[in-house]
Amino acid sequence: MSLKTAVAAPFRQRGTDRMAESEFVVALSLDRNWFSPDQAKTLVDVAASEGLVERDDDDLVVGFDATHTDIPDGFTPGEEILQSRSTFERVLDAVVEAGMEKQTAVAGINALQSDIGVTLEAAAVVYARSEGVDVEAVAADVREEL
Repeated sequence: MSLKTAVAAPFRQRGTDRMAESEFVVALSLDRNWFSPDQAKTLVDVAASEGLVERDDDDLVVGFDATHTDIPDGFTPGEEILQSRSTFERVLDAVVEAGMEKQTAVAGINALQSDIGVTLEAAAVVYARSEGVDVEAVAADVREEL
């Protein structure tokens, strides 16, 4: 997922799991030239809403092990990562990132939704868990929506 990769890059570069939000914005906008400062601030908001970072006063704390996130040579994130994704999209991305084909996952989720009669988001979480994919952060959002 390019959002996770973009978030991991500044933390990996600095060798830390915590940094000032302003330092994070500078790393993405000036150091890497991936985004404007305003876009980098938007990325912080999206990453925080998805549980990838947590705000602690003026600092950002990464919510995953950034040291194990691969950042391919020549990687440049697209502007689409600046948009918030639906709960379903977040779960689907996690399942695909775990190695499942997207089409297979969507078909499985749709079948499960029909079989158990729940929302698409709830079916996606149940499906992901049945495939051994950790979606606990998203599951909490789905529980809240129910």
